Amino acid sequence: MDPETSKFADEPPQDFPAPTATRPAWKSVVLVLICTLAMITNVASSSSVSVFLPVVGNDLNIPESQLQWLVSAFSLSSGCFLLLLGRLADLHGRKKMYIIGTLHLGLFSLGCGFAKSATAMFILRGIQGLGPAAFLPACLGILARAFPPSRARSAAFGTFSAGAPVGGAIGTQIGGLLTQYTSASWRSAFYFIAGIACFCAVCGIIVIEPDPPSTEKDQRVDWLGGFLVTAGLVFVVFVLSQGSTAPRGWKTGYIIALLIVGVIFLVLFVVWQHYLEKNYETQRPPLMKFSMWSRAKGKFAVMQFIGFFQWAAFLSWLFWAQVYYEDYQKISPVLTAVRMLPCTVSGALCNLLVILIISRIEFWTLIALGAAFTGLGSLLFALINPSAPYWAFGFPSAIVSVFGTDFVFAGGTLFVAKVSLPHEQSLAGGLFQTLQQVGTSFGLAISTVAFDAAAKGSDDAPLSAYKAAQWTAFGMSMFCTLLAVIFLRGVGPVGLDERKVGLDEKVDEKRASPV
Repeated sequence: MDPETSKFADEPPQDFPAPTATRPAWKSVVLVLICTLAMITNVASSSSVSVFLPVVGNDLNIPESQLQWLVSAFSLSSGCFLLLLGRLADLHGRKKMYIIGTLHLGLFSLGCGFAKSATAMFILRGIQGLGPAAFLPACLGILARAFPPSRARSAAFGTFSAGAPVGGAIGTQIGGLLTQYTSASWRSAFYFIAGIACFCAVCGIIVIEPDPPSTEKDQRVDWLGGFLVTAGLVFVVFVLSQGSTAPRGWKTGYIIALLIVGVIFLVLFVVWQHYLEKNYETQRPPLMKFSMWSRAKGKFAVMQFIGFFQWAAFLSWLFWAQVYYEDYQKISPVLTAVRMLPCTVSGALCNLLVILIISRIEFWTLIALGAAFTGLGSLLFALINPSAPYWAFGFPSAIVSVFGTDFVFAGGTLFVAKVSLPHEQSLAGGLFQTLQQVGTSFGLAISTVAFDAAAKGSDDAPLSAYKAAQWTAFGMSMFCTLLAVIFLRGVGPVGLDERKVGLDEKVDEKRASPV
């Protein structure tokens, strides 16, 4: 098989970069580490705020009903701008977007630390989220370009993925310690994030290699498409995150209106992208080629949906497990965090496992096993006995629940990079992350509906309500398992060095041919 020949008939040919041997080993390691540190900083920026929400509320006189916006505003902007900024990274330079994004996060984290009012904090948190939206797709494009399909790429993506659980641990633990033991209280946590983000930017300037010129002849940006998809996602994600807490719940007038407008914008985006791709000779390039979804005989689309539902399942498990401990069992937030700590350790080990086995195991097997284990974590809580010790249900659930998330993110990003053209790497990675962000809001919305239906309006939710939410998460995980088993067969291991495979096959053909 020629290295330029795709494994699938409809998969684009790959433009492999120069072998990593031409780059000093230390530089390759540092490149992976600064991208991973950026991922850690992103997750820590989100998770640390959850720890000191009550303290911020007291200092800035924020009503309890609005505290969640300190988390939601960041997630909303970081999730909804991934696609547009990923496209800009592919066109105008991933290194530039990495530096801009990390500096942006650092500066606005510093601004959050100096905020004096609730309004200023909400605005700064929303703008702060644009930083990760810029540098996360850029990181995926940088790693995909620096490491051709090989074990080195598997190690790079696996290490990058491990930044998520590490960032969660750093955010909650360091955020709590700084809030409690420093004179600046919660502001110290924002200063800490600002320092790490600026350090990432400085390292990026030194270590990241200059971007090669884009291979696209027409580099105009589809700003209309960018507006449609970004506005549509903002409305839909807002509705999913606020629908259950609105004055009349999902029947609230503005919730219904914004959902309709958001869906219309997304439909118009799809129609507009299809039109641009069909008329590419006379129109500007689309923001996202509609044909991308048919790559690898439709497996690209399947992987995107698995990412959507898997993150919906995991974040639903995580949210309702924490609520169960604090609201049902009346355990303090600190002890709740201790009970969730195995997730961090297990998550880091999962990514190490991915590095070791990704080139040896069938892709569908990896994804199906991960989704099934996450489902098992939800199942344990759906069957939980409150009088049983933590080690019977809570501990094993915390161990296995992260398998699907880490396997899907690490394996999925490798697969998406494999079937995407060189000038699409950041866009494709941004699309994958966008669906995960939207999936998070979708999962919480659906599981909240199940919880409320089981609670039936009582002030103190019965055990059946918490179990109903976990059964919902279990169902989404099992759906992902079925998708992987049915539709991802035939991909093979995604961590193989395809250049070496192609060379070996050429040698075999030469030996077999008569002289």
